[in-house]
Amino acid sequence: MMTQVYFDNAATTAIRPEVLDRMIEVMRNVPGNPSSTHAVGRKAKTIIEQARKTIAGYLHVTPAEIVFTSGGTEADNLIINSAVRDLGVRHIITSPIEHHAVIHVVEHLQLAYNIEVSMVKIKECGSVDMDNLEALLVEKKEKTLISLMHINNEIGNMLDIEAVSKLAKTHDALFHSDMVQSVGHFDLNLTEIPVDFIAAAAHKFHGPKGVGFAFLRKNSKVKSLIFGGGQERGSRAGTEPVHNIAGMETALIKAQENLNTERKHIEKIKWYFKEQLENNIPGVNFNGNCHDGTLSTYTLLNVCLPVPPNKALMLLFQLDLKGIACSKGSACQSGSDQGSHVLNAFLSKDKLDKPSIRFSFSHENTQEEVDYVVSTLKEFIA
Repeated sequence: MMTQVYFDNAATTAIRPEVLDRMIEVMRNVPGNPSSTHAVGRKAKTIIEQARKTIAGYLHVTPAEIVFTSGGTEADNLIINSAVRDLGVRHIITSPIEHHAVIHVVEHLQLAYNIEVSMVKIKECGSVDMDNLEALLVEKKEKTLISLMHINNEIGNMLDIEAVSKLAKTHDALFHSDMVQSVGHFDLNLTEIPVDFIAAAAHKFHGPKGVGFAFLRKNSKVKSLIFGGGQERGSRAGTEPVHNIAGMETALIKAQENLNTERKHIEKIKWYFKEQLENNIPGVNFNGNCHDGTLSTYTLLNVCLPVPPNKALMLLFQLDLKGIACSKGSACQSGSDQGSHVLNAFLSKDKLDKPSIRFSFSHENTQEEVDYVVSTLKEFIA
């Protein structure tokens, strides 16, 4: 039987058994529409509100500040669209290494509302240039939204979110951060971090696909992107998927309960993988700060391999044939032949000519899987 190794957890994670059990329980026993006023509907509504309370508790915010969405993309769209349409934002500062859920909506708003967009400079290591960010804030006097992700989904670089929050507050700017790669993997206290908006997705922390949430700071006056009923206190129309929301709650509970234990395990896998690559593949490099335990997330490595361009085209195909699931970048753009927009933003041409692969890990991965992947890569390169 062919070995199967799943090293693409930054794209999506396997659903936990406890999450699946909870979802089946809700689907089987709670058929009501949460907007209905009868007992069956009220039971569904109670499940939703308990989930909202649980999620808010882990983030140290109020339940009223959590709005359920279909995932991170919708949450990003809700926040950025409303900032321009409803909150008077005329200037957006973002970066060329953001997820396309941010970049593409900003491009749309630039055309539709004639807003000004500034791209903050990216350093050679793939991190945001904080001096340039401050200069952009000083230079522009219009109402500004900063939109910068907490953890980059391709290279793992971590934004100094506290420093950006302070800059935003100093210059009276709004701050939105895509935290899709953060929630469920780190302890986040949004009372201490004065970020105005965040986006999260359940399937990044072993929950179901098709559900996520936006955090909207109290009194932010964000208005719905989707029109219909008055669900989510008017912030997001549409009948709530009770089973998905309950599954997301369970996934976050389990992620937080096991956070320290699972983090230690995943860190061990990551550093063992890095060590084995360096020992077995001369000339291997690591993109961004993913090789640094303090400047990047513990969940991924973005590896630049010493393979000539003509052979690089076959690398992912060969890994797939060997049962290894990984990614050349974000799964959301894997059909593109333009390469990674993240790596294109800061890598030199000689590095861009070599194949870069994102390997991302979970608590389910093992050192034996690492050995198999390294052996496969070594064989391919030889």
